Amino acid sequence: MRTIAKTILLASGCIAALSFATAAQAQTDGAPAGQEDGEIVVNGIRASIDNAIEAKRKDIRVTDGISAEDLGKFPSENITEAIQRISGVQMSNINGRGATISIRGLGPQYAMTTVNGQTFKSADFTDGFRYDIIQTELANAIEVIKSPTADMDAGGLSGTVNIKTTMPLDYKERQLVLSVKGQNSEYAGGKITPKISGSYVDQFADGTLGVYVNLGYQKLKDRADYFWMDRWATQTAAGATVTVPRRPRYRRIDRDTERLMGSGGVQWRPSDRIEVDASAIYAKDITDYDVNQQVFLFNTSSIVGSNVVNGVATKATATNFTMENNRQHEDRNLVSQGYTLSGKWTGDDGWSARTVFNYTKGSTYQREAAAILGVNIPTATIDFSNPDSVKYSVGTDLSSTALYAPATLTRNEYPNGATRQMASSETSGQADLYKQVSFGPFTKFSVGAKYRHEIFSRDVSRHDMIALANQPKPSSPIFPQMATSNYPVSGFLNGDSGIPGAWIGPDLGAYDKALAAAGITVPDIFAPEASYHVDRFMPSAYAMADIDTQLGGMTLRGNLGVRYEHTKQKVQGNITAPRTDGYEEVQQKVGEYAVEQRYDNVLPSLNLVLEPTRTVQVRFAAAKVLVRPIMDSNTSMAQTTSSSPNTFPANTNTITVDLGQAGLKPLTANQLDLGVEWYPTRSSTIALNGFYKWIKNGTFSRLICPTLFNGTALSTAGNDCVDAKGNIYDITQTLNDPSTIRVKGFEISWNQSFDRILPLDGLGLLANFTRVYPQKVAIGTGYTIRNLSKVTWNVSPYWENEQFNIRLSINHRSSYEQNSADSFFAREGHVVKGRTQFDLSGGYSPNSWLSFAAGVINLNNSREQAYFRDPAVWQESSFYGRSFYLSATLKM
Repeated sequence: MRTIAKTILLASGCIAALSFATAAQAQTDGAPAGQEDGEIVVNGIRASIDNAIEAKRKDIRVTDGISAEDLGKFPSENITEAIQRISGVQMSNINGRGATISIRGLGPQYAMTTVNGQTFKSADFTDGFRYDIIQTELANAIEVIKSPTADMDAGGLSGTVNIKTTMPLDYKERQLVLSVKGQNSEYAGGKITPKISGSYVDQFADGTLGVYVNLGYQKLKDRADYFWMDRWATQTAAGATVTVPRRPRYRRIDRDTERLMGSGGVQWRPSDRIEVDASAIYAKDITDYDVNQQVFLFNTSSIVGSNVVNGVATKATATNFTMENNRQHEDRNLVSQGYTLSGKWTGDDGWSARTVFNYTKGSTYQREAAAILGVNIPTATIDFSNPDSVKYSVGTDLSSTALYAPATLTRNEYPNGATRQMASSETSGQADLYKQVSFGPFTKFSVGAKYRHEIFSRDVSRHDMIALANQPKPSSPIFPQMATSNYPVSGFLNGDSGIPGAWIGPDLGAYDKALAAAGITVPDIFAPEASYHVDRFMPSAYAMADIDTQLGGMTLRGNLGVRYEHTKQKVQGNITAPRTDGYEEVQQKVGEYAVEQRYDNVLPSLNLVLEPTRTVQVRFAAAKVLVRPIMDSNTSMAQTTSSSPNTFPANTNTITVDLGQAGLKPLTANQLDLGVEWYPTRSSTIALNGFYKWIKNGTFSRLICPTLFNGTALSTAGNDCVDAKGNIYDITQTLNDPSTIRVKGFEISWNQSFDRILPLDGLGLLANFTRVYPQKVAIGTGYTIRNLSKVTWNVSPYWENEQFNIRLSINHRSSYEQNSADSFFAREGHVVKGRTQFDLSGGYSPNSWLSFAAGVINLNNSREQAYFRDPAVWQESSFYGRSFYLSATLKM
């Protein structure tokens, strides 16, 4: 409240000063900014940079962005990788592809994504917005808005990413652009995959009607390999508690992807007073995952650890344990779509109005089916005393079919897996009214209202052979034998010599045929504990005043406003209990529940831009922002209890309990920005910006071990919460943190053309550096900002002339923490080490209508590595390899 009061007082002071200055002197027109005679570039890299700089300079908000080089030509092969070149933005990989982004240290779920200012729903709302399914041809420009205005939808706690699409009347003539591309991922077997896209823009009816259409189809084939420590155990050695490795795991993911995207728009401007725009976007991503895993389930009573670092044994030998060979096929079908209709009217006496109707929906279908074979392993030794060179040896040949003799199998099941269907949608309508005025420092008053209805639904089921009352035994002859039906895997982790990198996996097609021949059908069983439905009704209204005046002979622009947001949220879920038929992978539905809550938020905002000279701008922004309770892959909307058998200790179970998240409050933040920008030329700028956020109601989860749960006495043993029989209880409680968490930092960006400095024209540089200082909170004790890299930077030198261009992009992010909600590989938490990636691209244009481009993504073969507790304690190594592409574009 003190921060809000200070903001209001500061805004009032600014208004008083503006009014005084306006009364004291007449307004004068400012000189046009940054226009250099003779420095006009109409296409290519320089045009893209010039457009982005000009957009930043004109905006009264704190923004950064990137622009397309031409129709259908965005300066990156991946929207996520392009956005990470913007100050304060970090990219996160999902299985080796740039997929989600974080702004100023806050995770993907805290950033809002809009298209032309309207909400656009992600295909998978539990991951944060998935940019990897959006082809670059959609974007004409992308802006990252870090200080909101009152007329913007609330929901971006960290910022808003706004994707601007092509407006056909911005072009003066018909254009048709056709592009073909071949891409190859070096780990994917050398296969070249195609991409075909076309963009068409035209104007009719004497330039009053514009039409834009884009269609694109792409196939991708890639691979990612992971070796990590899935779980840990504790032992007592010499009177001290030592953490020892418990479950090393291999994971290889081969992906085949097909993408289809279409977008289009109609823009009708029959007069200077009326404009009607309609747009549509449809993006579909169908991916087949072939996942091969080797899971080494060390017997915790037979692990001998040594070479202890910070309480963790970095060497260990395990004897007489089970290994599970897990081959899994996953189908994923992701769709995002959005449809917008808007109208603008300009009347007399400075009046104007706008209406917008928007519908958007994201949907996900995921189905997985795994074959799991369990075998006995006599011994294995792991040595990660050098985390950059992990050694692992297994006392048997993982490629031998003899290892899988039916009589020796401890587990043989197919299928095992889940089906998840998720959808999120939003329907909205808004109306805005504007009036141009001449009232002291104010030049325009705006008011508006909007109604949004947001829906989230998640339905989960499982299909596990163990649910069958007559489940075949592991040695049953109905199962195909590995001796004749297997899938060879080799070259794991790029042939790392320190580990056995070859094995055989089960043939899933042979299992399908065998079950069909035996007349066995494994049913889908509803998982009520993981299924829910959320409705949010969000009416809002705002009032805003634009500012354009003189202060001490300097131009001062900006706006001052306030937004009111009301939220009515209804969560519908299931009341569950353990099943009584012996199948423990899912719960039994015993009832339903509904939780309703309402809350109101008043969100003031102030944005000011002062221009001491025609080339210098000073920015100040203050605002309150919010994001409603978010849902990730770990979200449970009511108390649920599930149980799964443990391989070790034998005859025990792990009981997983989630105490529910249906009543969480929204996160809010008070934030300040202060920056200065210098524009020495049209293609050059240096900017320094500092920011500060006070975040309240951040959510955090913690594992608890009560003395009693549902009548069962519990106690702590090592890292586990157990009952008297040795059953393990994982009980998760999710809370709002009542304390205020502070995040501060600064950003520096530098765009430089060297045309007037060096004798060779066409050389330039884009660079940015961001440093974030988060308030540190121990995990499990309060709101912890995950996926935060304290340091990120990008350097992109380039050169171009009329025919050739080349660009190198170097992206770096420092280490960051993750948990199981962020990554499958971080069940017990880990820290991903800092990494730097080089991307190289070049182009050749023999004439104005034909161009070629080639590039290498991850030129330096950067990989992801993670550690556990201490940088000297290895936890994960992964490899994605390089990706190569070659494209040709025809412009007519």
